[in-house]
Amino acid sequence: QVQLVESGGGLVQAGGSLRLSCAASGRTFSSYAMGWFRQAPGKEREFVAAVNWSGSNTAYAGSVKGRFTISRDNAKNTVYLQMNSLKPEDTAVYYCARAISTLYTGSRRQDAYDYWGQGTQVTVSS
Repeated sequence: QVQLVESGGGLVQAGGSLRLSCAASGRTFSSYAMGWFRQAPGKEREFVAAVNWSGSNTAYAGSVKGRFTISRDNAKNTVYLQMNSLKPEDTAVYYCARAISTLYTGSRRQDAYDYWGQGTQVTVSS
């Protein structure tokens, strides 16, 4: 069983920064692309960022590009989401996810991921 555990969420003021971590266990973490998604109250889950197996390729939602940075440390089986210049509209539960196949390089599509963490709450105040 693949397990993903997010941490690092919390309450932060607008303009502040937060770093989320996703610790992974299971088979061959380093072979899979990883993604971050978020779900705000009353809204559907949406794509935030993704990174390929090596960390060399990344993708971001337009709403976070330039503010958020996804990275990974395969030696630690961990993927990160550095969030800077946070806005109230960034408030959501943030989920990390592992790609279904090692062939995926980092998709924006929710259905490209199979294992999901439990989520960590990020709240940004004005």
